[in-house]
Amino acid sequence: MTMTALGLLASLALAPAGASADSASVNDNAAVQATAQPAANTKPPMTDADLGTSVIGRFFRYQVAEMGQTGSPITDPNAPSSRRDGWTPQPENAPPMPFTEWPYGGATSLGVNRPNSVDSPLMVALGKTGLGQAMSAAHIQAYGWVDVGGNISTSSRKQGNSPGAYDYNPNTVQMDQAVLYLERTPDTVQTDHVDWGFRVAAIYGTDYRYTVSDGLFSGQYLTNNKSYGFDLPMVYADIYIPKVAKGLELRIGRYIALPDIEAQLAPNNYMYSHSLAYSFDNYTNTGIQATLALSKNLFLQLGVSAGSDTAFWNTGKHIANPYPSPLYPGQTFRKDPGAQPSFTGCLRYQTDSARDAVYACADAINSGTWGYNNLQWFGLTYYHKFTDKWHISFETYNLYETKVPNINNATVQTVVANGGTPFAGLKYNAPNMAQCHDPNALTCTAKAFALLAYTNYQPSPRDNISLRTEYYNDEEGQRTGIATRYYDIALGLQHWFSPQIEFRPEVAYYRSIDAAAFNGDGALGIAPDKNHQLVLSGDVIVHF
Repeated sequence: MTMTALGLLASLALAPAGASADSASVNDNAAVQATAQPAANTKPPMTDADLGTSVIGRFFRYQVAEMGQTGSPITDPNAPSSRRDGWTPQPENAPPMPFTEWPYGGATSLGVNRPNSVDSPLMVALGKTGLGQAMSAAHIQAYGWVDVGGNISTSSRKQGNSPGAYDYNPNTVQMDQAVLYLERTPDTVQTDHVDWGFRVAAIYGTDYRYTVSDGLFSGQYLTNNKSYGFDLPMVYADIYIPKVAKGLELRIGRYIALPDIEAQLAPNNYMYSHSLAYSFDNYTNTGIQATLALSKNLFLQLGVSAGSDTAFWNTGKHIANPYPSPLYPGQTFRKDPGAQPSFTGCLRYQTDSARDAVYACADAINSGTWGYNNLQWFGLTYYHKFTDKWHISFETYNLYETKVPNINNATVQTVVANGGTPFAGLKYNAPNMAQCHDPNALTCTAKAFALLAYTNYQPSPRDNISLRTEYYNDEEGQRTGIATRYYDIALGLQHWFSPQIEFRPEVAYYRSIDAAAFNGDGALGIAPDKNHQLVLSGDVIVHF
């Protein structure tokens, strides 16, 4: 069995007689790395001695050794299984897919994760140092990637590709994200002891704009509108308790919102650009999330958080109201009305063959009052594997916010002009208001509906082709800023030069049906003037 480089190096350097290292798996929102496909590897096996002792030398020799392969060049036939006996089979391989298990959020994949499970050139490089050996002994890993992308677009104004994302600036090359993880993952294969883990994830680049949580480093985006910025989208601890049903995991801290096919972190996605469905829903929650495996097929998730995309210390915090009005009559109002106790519940079922998985969620549900990103999300994702080469990923959702101020109402316009809303003090990127159908209404409920599918074909062990098709209805314009229906279609290739280097070119066509939605610049107040948009884009992800 192919195993992770770090696990093998740890076993070579540290393990007592009879001990063995852990084989690779991919857990929730982890950096995607290689899984075992030894038949596809054509180079002879490498040993730790072949890498030498220099940190820099080991790093680059390992990167070179992995070129043209689909898995780690270092193997250990005595490695323990990375799946619990009798568990459902692994549905996909990474590369070329962005995951090995059908995705679900809020937990390290139950029954299929061992510590030290990421194929990390950085940890290989540190393998002969005291620091590297200490980290290996504690099952702590450091790894990450750099993602650089660019696009050519029929739109021209700055931010004119919006609401398309993440390549929102037309005709540019940018560093989307440089990411560093420090983590320990719990062993969810074993069933005899409580285990623990943690993750601290730091991101820098243009993509920080999509992870911002109101009140946490948010001035970069909401006050200064910086193109590049920093965030900590994940800071959490995990506790795994194996003897509750088939396993219970508790996640405590800031974590990625549970639903969706896609994720903020580049390697977790089929394509460089993102769907509208993903770009305009919940991103992160801060709270406690429980995941219980009732059986190998059926998982139940329950959690409580402080809303979506808001710092927990905003809960209950009030600020002065400079312009009391019929909209907000009090002398104070909440700094972020969406920062309130919120509940998440999900149900996941996967068949014995792992050819089908359905995942239904209600995410961060509370009163729904208009907040920074206080979205009431109800939907599901569904995965079906036709053959070893073909599979489809499907998602649909309804989301809404209540009591959203009506920007079409003259009174509301006066209130906004005088700073009488909780977000009037934000210089840039404040949450949109609604374009309510009744101009006499002060507020209304703003709704959005999404249908999204990725159809995937794997022509080779290091290549996947994805066709993204989508329909999105922003009924009151609160999500994208334009009240219109959208459809888009995109075709992309994911080619892996090695388990560490991925290239993702694509072409995407967008159409807004009811109003022009493209080639505007919200920061400068320039309205969109195009109903159509064609974007040729791509990125390169280099893992370390």
